[in-house]
Amino acid sequence: MRDAVTNLIGSYDGRGQYLDRNAMDALKAYFETGMARVQAASVINGNAAAIVKQAGLQLFEEVPELIRPGGNAYTTRRYAACLRDMDYYLRYASYALVAGSVDVLDERVLQGLRETYNSLGVPSGPTVRGIQIMKDIVKAQVAEAGIEGVGFVDEPFDYMCRDLAEKNI
Repeated sequence: MRDAVTNLIGSYDGRGQYLDRNAMDALKAYFETGMARVQAASVINGNAAAIVKQAGLQLFEEVPELIRPGGNAYTTRRYAACLRDMDYYLRYASYALVAGSVDVLDERVLQGLRETYNSLGVPSGPTVRGIQIMKDIVKAQVAEAGIEGVGFVDEPFDYMCRDLAEKNI
């Protein structure tokens, strides 16, 4: 897993360039948001179970066919698996927040997901919606905690949603 600093330096090193003004500005922006990133991850960590539970309830209220017979979250085992997956997405989103990079999402979440979901017949639409709901909950809790300048909170959630929505899972 690489963070924003490692990615930037690796990019410049690969081209054999010194860090220029753009690189320095990117590093400065990353470090200026460092404390807010850690605080946002702390909010997620302290409320993860409640975030997942609330997001699951809202998702199943919006898409009740998921928990009806034949739905992908029908039966206790499938329902629990759905919440487990939501927890994975949330946990890795928190890693990406701190790292300032979505690389961890590609490496640990999204690469094998297509095959797994295809083999299980899991549609991507409800998964994307669940991630969007979690993003909204996290943003509200981060704002409630008084953390300012947190536009970066959207990035990992939006990245996962885009990736899942663009692929035929």
